[in-house]
Amino acid sequence: MEAARAQARFVRVTPMKARRVVDVIRGLDVDEASALLRHTPIAAAEPVRKVLESAVANANDLTGTQRDTLVVGAAYVDEGPTMKRFRPGGKGRAFRIKKRTCHITIVLEEKQPAAAGTKGGTR
Repeated sequence: MEAARAQARFVRVTPMKARRVVDVIRGLDVDEASALLRHTPIAAAEPVRKVLESAVANANDLTGTQRDTLVVGAAYVDEGPTMKRFRPGGKGRAFRIKKRTCHITIVLEEKQPAAAGTKGGTR
């Protein structure tokens, strides 16, 4: 199967906060990752969950792969453009506010079947 992927661009969440969420779900089953994101109190979990569900839908549409055979393969967050805003400060000064954005990408892979007969080391 070709890896199914989904990407959300220009998400109004800072990249550092989104990376905290993405690092948790990397390597998990899709159902487990979705349940974890649904019950995570961090605000960045909602856009990450939407990207995950989009990747699952893409895998189903492209190759007909079922949800229970998918695993979160690569998941990463890139920095998007930063919006610069100004806030008035004391004595006529202005303070810069950086409103950061990010691009969230999730790539799904099929589960690899467990290798039969490999119990331990090599002797």
